Amino acid sequence: MVYDKIAGFSGQSIFIFLGLMQSFHSQTSGSPEALIPKPLSIEKNEGIFTLQADTVLYVGEGLGAIGERLANDYLKPTTGFALPIKELSAAATPPDNTITLRLQDPSPELGDEGYTLNITPTRVTLTAANPAGIFYACQTLRQLLPTSIFSRVPLNDVAWTLPCVSIKDRPRFVWRGMHLDVARHFFDKEAIKRFLDLMALHKLNRFHWHLTDDQGWRIEILKYPKLTQIGAWRGEYGGYYSQEDLREIVDYAKKRYITIVPEIDVPGHTLAALAAYPNLACTEGPFKVAETWGIFQDVLCPCKEETFTFVKDVLTEVMGIFPSPYIHIGGDECPTSRWEASPLCKDFLKANGLDDVTALHGYFTRSVGNFLKSKGRSFIGWDEILEGGDLPDNAVIMSWRSTEGGIEGARRGHNVIMSPVSHCYFDFRQAATPDEPGAPLDWGITDVEKVYSYEPIPEELEGHPEQVARILGAQGNLWTERIPTLETLDYMALPRMSALAEVVWSARESRDWTSFSQRLQNHYQRLNHLGFHYRSSNGRPGLRLGL
Repeated sequence: MVYDKIAGFSGQSIFIFLGLMQSFHSQTSGSPEALIPKPLSIEKNEGIFTLQADTVLYVGEGLGAIGERLANDYLKPTTGFALPIKELSAAATPPDNTITLRLQDPSPELGDEGYTLNITPTRVTLTAANPAGIFYACQTLRQLLPTSIFSRVPLNDVAWTLPCVSIKDRPRFVWRGMHLDVARHFFDKEAIKRFLDLMALHKLNRFHWHLTDDQGWRIEILKYPKLTQIGAWRGEYGGYYSQEDLREIVDYAKKRYITIVPEIDVPGHTLAALAAYPNLACTEGPFKVAETWGIFQDVLCPCKEETFTFVKDVLTEVMGIFPSPYIHIGGDECPTSRWEASPLCKDFLKANGLDDVTALHGYFTRSVGNFLKSKGRSFIGWDEILEGGDLPDNAVIMSWRSTEGGIEGARRGHNVIMSPVSHCYFDFRQAATPDEPGAPLDWGITDVEKVYSYEPIPEELEGHPEQVARILGAQGNLWTERIPTLETLDYMALPRMSALAEVVWSARESRDWTSFSQRLQNHYQRLNHLGFHYRSSNGRPGLRLGL
């Protein structure tokens, strides 16, 4: 593809070339003006702190794992410094030439995920009320070092300096999310971990994992082995995650303060499930895993007891893997033609006092939602679930078709996640050029500036604080029918993920496109060192070398 090659270099050659250019990149120092997302407040002071081989890392109680990640994963690979880690007693004052991670009493100013970062010529101190805040402070610390700290190549000629600053920071929203569809194209567990690391760099904390759809069933369900034996494959292409894989990834995410929210899409988008278990449909089948993008008429039959048994069994195993307080059940784009033609469904409507198939969809959603509620979980559905009548109080609305679903959901007393197709669908093209990857051109253009312009709080809710409080945050969505490779996934995510990260983290009044676009130039160098592809802001597809 055009964005995989620049000036005659293959993607692999580019990374080799980048390794030769480390000495150039290593001279680009971190700066308080280059942080993404932008902190709540920054006070710049005179001087620098120099990280050295004999710098000592002190960690307070409960912060040992974060300290080890900072020392061994973030600093050592490039600096070569094996920083000693020492426990810090509550009352102790660390000596000079130290980095300290310390928990403090909660404060209304910083909330549950906020932090302070103070850098003087002799000490670096990271404080927060909770470990998550310390972890986010570490991400800021990384960005304040020279950008070559993100390299995986050891460097010996760099002064690892930090500018003296006092930073206070907190996120604006509790839901700072990215979605990834692995049903259309499968990405293995190492690719998922890489994606989680990218989210962590941007202080994003919710990974919405779209695990099932017409084109593939990607999660092992022990009670229904055909779901992966048959449903995970279209032709010779496919794949799935074992439950062991999934638990490993859940643990990986937890260590990065990311909650994985699994999606099992029902009752629509279920051809892969029906190919494995055709008895769950209203018609006899046979069915085949979809090989193309689209909306298909064959869906789960909500009028069969065995369908509810299946859904509950699947969700029980899902809850055993994912500790998330939220389970996403889809609920979108569900054709009803098979229900309308089914004598069984006609009898079911009459027996349950339901007026039509829209009410039947609502009945299904309420039943699944109440089952999850009985297990202590809330459920998320795409905004179509609002159309089937009243919802259980544990329903969370994910507004995708527009902002209207989010507005209605908040007004009806439900928590809401904003993810409108107008600004948050990262499978859309980023430019109108013929070779630009992404959805059809007539779907529209969603470039990084458009993403950055998005405001998650709808104007219609302003002046109604109880409704505004229902907006948990926002997320970007990556649907992968046209994203077959890891390089393309990077390219479609970046730098739009960076823009969304600032939308959901930074204070509304501090956001400024000119400032962000300038900071993005420095951020590209971080992404270069980490080996991520992206679309550069100058409009040239490909891996920008930052020269």
